[in-house]
Amino acid sequence: MPFQPRVAILVPTPDYYEKWQPAFARKAAALSAAGLIVEQRVWTDPGDLSGHDLILPLFAWGYQRDVAAWYALLDRLETEALPVVNPVPVLRWNSDKAYLAELAAKGVAVVPTVEVAALDDAGLADARMALGADEVVIKPAISGGADGTHRVAAGDSVPADAIGQRRLVQPMMPGILTDGEYSLFFFGGHFSHAIVKRPASGDFRVQEQFGGREEPWEATPAARNLAAAALAAAPAPPVYARVDMVGDAAGELRIMELELIEPSLFLHHAADRGAAFGHAVYAAI
Repeated sequence: MPFQPRVAILVPTPDYYEKWQPAFARKAAALSAAGLIVEQRVWTDPGDLSGHDLILPLFAWGYQRDVAAWYALLDRLETEALPVVNPVPVLRWNSDKAYLAELAAKGVAVVPTVEVAALDDAGLADARMALGADEVVIKPAISGGADGTHRVAAGDSVPADAIGQRRLVQPMMPGILTDGEYSLFFFGGHFSHAIVKRPASGDFRVQEQFGGREEPWEATPAARNLAAAALAAAPAPPVYARVDMVGDAAGELRIMELELIEPSLFLHHAADRGAAFGHAVYAAI
C-alpha cells in the first residue's frame, strides 16, 4: 500500500462566524486526491501535532482577533521543529502588513501606506498629507476579513475603534470600485489561476460576507510579473500563495496584500480544480 502522509489543517474555533466548511471541503478534496490523509485541528488548541507529516494553517481564520495566541502558536511550531507549510518564518512575516513597506523598499509597486503608531485626528491629517489623498482607508496592521477596516471620507475623523491604535492609512484606491480587486494564485511557485472580486453596490469591501462577488479573470502579464516580484520578497518561497492587487488612479496595478497564511484559494475557479495545489503540498513533505 502506498505511503499516505497525514496532514493537519488548522481550522477556526467552533464559534467563528464565517462559513469556512465549503472552502475546507474543496481544499481537502484536492489534498486527498494528491494522496494525503487530511485531519482537522482547531488552531487555538491543536493538541499534539507531532504525528503529522505536515501542518497547514489554511483555516486559522480569526488569528487577527487573538494575536498573542497566534504568535504563541508560531513560536511553538518553530520550537518543536514541526513541519509547517507555509514555513513559520513566512507565516510570521506575513502576519503583519508592515511587510508592505519592505516590498516598497525593494521596488515592488504597492498601495501607498503610512503607518501610524497611535492614530488620532492629527496623525490622520498628517497621513492624508503624506499620501496626497483626502479619502483614505484605515486598517489594522494585523488584520483579516476586513476586520477594523474603514473607508474615511474627506473631513471625517478617526473611527472610534481606531483611536489611539496602531493603524495603516492608505489612499482609497479608485480601481476597487471601478474594476474590483484582482487575486492571483500560485502553487509551488507556479501560477494557477486568477479571479476578480467586486464589492456590493455602496461598499468597498470585496469579502463575501459583505456582499462581494467573484468571477474568473485572465491575468495579464503585468499582473503576473507584479505578483512574482512581490512573492520573491518573502523570507522563503511559499508553497501556496494568493496575491491581491488593485488599480490606482492611473490604472497601474499595485499590491494590496499577500495572503500566505490562510487564504481563500477559490479552487473551484482553477482549471484543474486544485490538482496543482494538492501536488505542491505533497511535494513539500
